[in-house]
Amino acid sequence: MVSFKRLVCAAVAMLAMSTLAHAEEGFPFGTEMTLEALPQPGSKRIPNIEIGDNGEVVLELWCKGGKGQFSVAGNTVIFVPGQIQDRSCPQAKAQADDDLVAALGSVETWKRQGDVLMLVGPKPLRFRVNGN
Repeated sequence: MVSFKRLVCAAVAMLAMSTLAHAEEGFPFGTEMTLEALPQPGSKRIPNIEIGDNGEVVLELWCKGGKGQFSVAGNTVIFVPGQIQDRSCPQAKAQADDDLVAALGSVETWKRQGDVLMLVGPKPLRFRVNGN
């Protein structure tokens, strides 16, 4: 017969594991992520976002950079772009940056699977957590 103490220990362990799994699947505040995309021709750079603990965002795009803000409620997400710095970018990279900011601004929901954040909208985007 299983002792009461073992049952309690097993229940506590299961609760701890489910809490950890839930935390890993939450919105990745306090995380730096890279867009799952190929570099632009003639460049090795791939856009990345740094999401602060309160949803503030630092963007490093194909050429431009800037700031923004994520607001999250449940699986709903809103991205509001802030000031974007024009860094004398070539037209193709500037247009790709503008398209990416527009795509971020049109996301409606989010989903996370492990280290991948999927932003769902008219143009789905996938970001991967940067490793150390």
